[in-house]
Amino acid sequence: MAKAVPLGKEALAIDRNSFRHRFFRDFSLNKLLYLMMVPVLVYYIIFHYAPMYGAIIAFKDYSPMKGIIGSDWAGFQHFRDFFGTYYFWRILTNTVIISLYSLLFMFPAPIILALLINEVRNQGFKRVVQTISYMPYFISLVVICGMITDFTNSDGIINSLFTAFGYDGAAMLQKPGLFRPIYILSEIWQKIGWESIIYIAALMGIDQEQYEAARIDGASRLKQMLHITLPGILPTITIMFILRMGNMLNVGFEKIILLYSPVTYETADVISSFVYRKGLLEFGWSYSAAVGLFNSVINLILLISANYVSRRVNDSGLW
Repeated sequence: MAKAVPLGKEALAIDRNSFRHRFFRDFSLNKLLYLMMVPVLVYYIIFHYAPMYGAIIAFKDYSPMKGIIGSDWAGFQHFRDFFGTYYFWRILTNTVIISLYSLLFMFPAPIILALLINEVRNQGFKRVVQTISYMPYFISLVVICGMITDFTNSDGIINSLFTAFGYDGAAMLQKPGLFRPIYILSEIWQKIGWESIIYIAALMGIDQEQYEAARIDGASRLKQMLHITLPGILPTITIMFILRMGNMLNVGFEKIILLYSPVTYETADVISSFVYRKGLLEFGWSYSAAVGLFNSVINLILLISANYVSRRVNDSGLW
């Protein structure tokens, strides 16, 4: 007599067979799409997953002569050294403040630009505005930082304009209190047009019949924006917000190190620039790896938290 299979195991086996059947059927129908996905997977495996192995040096006294495996274990010593140093609170505070400023001012900027562009009825003027707003993103970051430095020098055009209103005329980037506003404003100027593309694409997907019905009911353009446009792109805004939260503490060190100086370390030095100095300039590989790993863990926690809150509030998230 055959042994009875528990209902739970039988259902699981059927579900697995069904999934396998659907997968192979979809694969046979979309072979080219799966083939296009291979380079992306290879890229992520080589440049994103394989390097995770190197994170182990955060727990070792890494020596290039001994290699990762041969280096002596240090446990959490590098983390304790980082948490106990004077620089910990300074760079953490600077990173959080710059990240919050970016979230507060830079995140809504492309949304506002996309909404304004969407309201423009002259197609020629709309294309001109889009092109002009995109252009700064394609300029080399070194050139951008050079322009910012020249414009804010003691004889720069921006400095000269502020001097006419009572500014003392000193180079703006040499003043710790002005570094953050200059950084945020330049980021908005450089990226607002490019980041608005995804919101403009989302706006194109809104059903135009909703606007026609709203106009028939007498809704003004402002009410159409508030009750049709914004709800229509809310899922896109939610996804972009979650992704931004996942990179909350990843303030780009390239622009920071091109603009800051020892004079402005107290307001400009962030985790990524600190890792750069300790790891590449002072050869503290294990110490800098510990700091970078701490930063990644915090970003992961923020990403999961933002996704959880989003799922609870409006039932929309990355997973």
